[in-house]
Amino acid sequence: MNQTDNKKDVIIVGTGIAGSLIAKLLTDHVFDTEKGKMIHRLDAKKPENIRELSVLMFEAGLQAGIKLDSVSSMTNYTEYIRTFYTEAAKVPNSPYPKLKPAPSPNILDMEKIVPPFPDKKGYLVQFGPMPFASDAIRVGGGTTLHWLGTTPRMLPNDFRLTKKYGIEINKPDSTEKAPIDWPIDYETLKPYYEMAEFEIGVSGDVSKQEYPISESREQYYGDYVFPMEEIPQSYMDHKIMNGLAGTSVTLNSEEIPLLMVPSPQGRNSIPNPKYGKTKIIKAETQSSGYKLVLDRSEKVEYKALGSVWNPYMGERCEGNASCVPICPVQAKYNALKTLKKALYKMNEKENLKRHPYLEIKAQSVVYRLSVDPADQDKISKVHVRRYVSKDKTDFVEEVINTSDSIVILAANAFENPKILLNSKYTVIEKGQKVEKTAANRSDQVGRNLMDHMVMLTWGLFPEPVYPYRGPGSTTNISSFRDGNFRSDFSAWISPLDNWGWSWPAFSPGSDLSAFLKDGLFGAELKEALATRLSRQVLFHFEIEQLPNPNNRVTINDQYMDPLGIPRPVIHYELTEYEKKAMQQAKLASDQMFKKLGIEDCTEYTEKDKNTFLYDKVRYSYNGAGHIVGTHRMGSNPDDSVTNSYCKAWDHPNLYVVGAGNMTTLGTSNPTLTLSAFTIRSVESILADLEIQLKK
Repeated sequence: MNQTDNKKDVIIVGTGIAGSLIAKLLTDHVFDTEKGKMIHRLDAKKPENIRELSVLMFEAGLQAGIKLDSVSSMTNYTEYIRTFYTEAAKVPNSPYPKLKPAPSPNILDMEKIVPPFPDKKGYLVQFGPMPFASDAIRVGGGTTLHWLGTTPRMLPNDFRLTKKYGIEINKPDSTEKAPIDWPIDYETLKPYYEMAEFEIGVSGDVSKQEYPISESREQYYGDYVFPMEEIPQSYMDHKIMNGLAGTSVTLNSEEIPLLMVPSPQGRNSIPNPKYGKTKIIKAETQSSGYKLVLDRSEKVEYKALGSVWNPYMGERCEGNASCVPICPVQAKYNALKTLKKALYKMNEKENLKRHPYLEIKAQSVVYRLSVDPADQDKISKVHVRRYVSKDKTDFVEEVINTSDSIVILAANAFENPKILLNSKYTVIEKGQKVEKTAANRSDQVGRNLMDHMVMLTWGLFPEPVYPYRGPGSTTNISSFRDGNFRSDFSAWISPLDNWGWSWPAFSPGSDLSAFLKDGLFGAELKEALATRLSRQVLFHFEIEQLPNPNNRVTINDQYMDPLGIPRPVIHYELTEYEKKAMQQAKLASDQMFKKLGIEDCTEYTEKDKNTFLYDKVRYSYNGAGHIVGTHRMGSNPDDSVTNSYCKAWDHPNLYVVGAGNMTTLGTSNPTLTLSAFTIRSVESILADLEIQLKK
């Protein structure tokens, strides 16, 4: 065992978007020893008074994935693309390394669960009764490498479901009800949404964002435009929009007008001249601590950020249509872009130079924290297993002393709770030894696992609409994102997908196979394929799931990975609230298909791995990849893991960040929201660092 005492100010576990944002923002700031304050490095006037922050990051993925010099990053990313081309199944994880020592959940491993026997095929151990249908990837940059890139904000009512609609959930192992409102509201998060949209580089048109909310567009966005102009909506989207313009659907005897909205997206388009100059996110000192702001003093024009290896590649979306699982040119944002900003800083000659105070250790799986026996509030050690290669399970055990460090868990919503649950320690209470797990006074670690359940409906448009072109989705139907019905069943958002039937029916391969079985060949086969593929339409209903303490990640020593670390054990089910929403979404789909003259080809069968009967009708769902809720933030330590700044209630030097902090899911893709509150958490981290560095 290697005991490391090389002191670091901050230790970050994970290089996904949460970890990379924190690393970038912290390394943009330095400690002014004369003022005793954290300041942005651009404001540092006297080098002799500056103390740099020392930051160490751990990444479970391969070393190649975090080599961000131009040659290495291009070589590595090109290998991802080559792998993607050769894989038969183009699922989200297909381009990326399959690591024996650090496996990832993969949707290809998902099986139907037959209780009481778990599905143990993949990395996740699934006890069900329903399968959790989403995956993630352990790689430099995290799951942003294969996200779609859609970036709507949450709506104001998403933060206050109890206050607005009276929704409450059971407390763990109890019939007693508990509220589910966030400890912060939309207004609090709004400036951080703007910072996240700047860092990601969001394209969109604020004037076209229509939502079923009581707030006006001015109240919701203020005097604001996105950094880049909207990505053009597809030809298919325009045909559907024209067919549904001015119409509505009827649900629960209520007429709901159809709102067709161009989706904000984290991919490059034309910089918006109204956005102004480029900006920096910097901390300002206030009486209560620090406040991050978007500083508008820079003189450089805002510019789309291209690929990690070449800023002039990927400056514009090229419409490659493979956003999930990989953008070939990196026009779509991924967290490696932010990580590179942390790793490379401008020197006095305005040249990029490798930052010597940020160290990233790859092939390093953090699996446990130690709580200091002498000070049981403090995290004193981080335990790491560093493996040799992707195909071998040899590892070196490393223990990092964190007594004088801030520890930040920034892994995904499977890995963060797994680490915490594996971090056991003993306390004496009333003369008795009691075993506890880190940050888990509330018994909420691992609980409230959520995802958007994706119900797909598909059919043939009466005329060609030419799918399979452009980004995966450029338009969404926002009509069902909020409304009084939420007291009865889930809200949802409905992206229009530009992928034909590739997701539900494996088109175009399945179409070719079917026509060949019918004996078609040559010109006849070509004509049949052209007719079918050009008319394929896919509607997509992302249905909100409520927090449920019984939907959870646990660990069990019976189920270990190749490094001898517990695998995530998943318990997951759907409630009446979500099942009824799927019924209502299908009714909405039926009405829209009828208005558009679409021949409905949707089929849910008993053979589907993720299927159920509701009111004697079969429905099937998919995962959205929106894994949230396993270390929720809250207003007090009795019902949450962290406060609203993602700081653990139980340990003053521990932060737990990422989608797991989300109290509820809402109807938006979670990446933008988790980025916003992660940026906000840096205010608290800077305040803690000030105290630490003054000692």
